[in-house]
Amino acid sequence: MGILCLGLNHQTAPVEIREIFAVSESRLGEHSGRLCEVEGVEESVVLSTCNRTEYYAAAVDCGVASDHLREFLQSQAGSRLRVEHLYEKQQLEAARHLCRVVSGIDSMVLGETEIFGQVKKAYQAALEKGATARSLNQLFQKAFGVGKKVRTNTSIQQGQTSVGSVAVDLAEKIFGHLRDSKVMVIGAGEISRMTAKSLLSRGARSIFVTNRSYERAKELANELNGESVRFDQWHEVLQEVDVVISSTGAPHAVMKREHVEAVRRKRRYRPLFAIDIAVPRDIEVEVGDIEEVYLYDIDALKEIAMEGKGQRADQIKLCERIIDQELIESGLFGS
Repeated sequence: MGILCLGLNHQTAPVEIREIFAVSESRLGEHSGRLCEVEGVEESVVLSTCNRTEYYAAAVDCGVASDHLREFLQSQAGSRLRVEHLYEKQQLEAARHLCRVVSGIDSMVLGETEIFGQVKKAYQAALEKGATARSLNQLFQKAFGVGKKVRTNTSIQQGQTSVGSVAVDLAEKIFGHLRDSKVMVIGAGEISRMTAKSLLSRGARSIFVTNRSYERAKELANELNGESVRFDQWHEVLQEVDVVISSTGAPHAVMKREHVEAVRRKRRYRPLFAIDIAVPRDIEVEVGDIEEVYLYDIDALKEIAMEGKGQRADQIKLCERIIDQELIESGLFGS
């Protein structure tokens, strides 16, 4: 059985293309099951994060499976999806790629900590759906072992290791400092939690947390000594805050231009820094057209994130040596 990976990420496709293929965590199993219906695909795992959507498949003939999978993806995006947006890897290269992803060295933020858990959840969802069998089970279990070894035996996690911490760096560059700033976090997931903690560590005075599930918002707000806000009332808090960080799983824009326009006078036209780290995007693009608003999406964080990669080039090489050695010794793809 051959192994195939077809995907798109922050290096090959802009956020407006990636958001077409974004899959919420609750639907990963369903999408893995759908992928098994594509001709030539015997097993599948769908991985979707803010920076990538990848389709892992086991197939008797990878060429046939690839052709039909590309047709399947094209049907979702039409002419917007171009050949250069997708990358394809097979057999050992597919396994090496998965190990790089799990280890955090293929991420926009080098060594990021969230990706390991995200891959595990994607695999578990596919497993529970019955979309995996021997080939992908062996591959993913091996990748998790390699990822743990890389993180234990290298310094790849030194420095900024989350999208949230990079977002906070950007906020500081714009405002000069975050002391006494008021922050609203839209969404109560792990990325929101880490971002909020980074903001507090840099001097943010207060945190408001809003989420569709008010209980989740209360839990995170209590952890941060902040204040929870019901989701249908967050726009009322907008007049008070200096920074908005949004990371929900909504399929459409949550924060719109009209929300900001409604409170501009009450804000006395103070600067508002907004970072949208969701895919699909949470904040309407037109919000950035308002004069005092500084809006950045996930792709705008690339420049800051790239600074860390150059500084840790030696660690990347060490990680890759560990990955290659582990895959060769596994015997999964021959010697």
